[in-house]
Amino acid sequence: MSDNDLDCLDKPADAAKTFIERPKHPLSACMEIALARYFDDLDGHNGHDLYDMVMSEVEPPLLAAVLCHTRGNQSRAAEILGINRSTLRKKIEKYNLAEPAARKRRKKPR
Repeated sequence: MSDNDLDCLDKPADAAKTFIERPKHPLSACMEIALARYFDDLDGHNGHDLYDMVMSEVEPPLLAAVLCHTRGNQSRAAEILGINRSTLRKKIEKYNLAEPAARKRRKKPR
């Protein structure tokens, strides 16, 4: 993920409103469609590491959306996600979702 992943903090509320006003489809239906396409694309070959592949595609935008919703408040984000704050921090590091300002602070030499 790039430095712009948490830029939603700077976007107007209309951007989130536009996203919410789109036609609503259950997430499970979207997953069924995506997985059906995946298996079709395999063309009879065996897939592997499907769970890891799906999680690496789904988790980063989920975490980024919740962090944007909470304006970067990790305690609130962890509560919304139903996970421990330390687990959230590990996932933020795993997917490189730290806020750009926080990344810059860590990189500055002392």
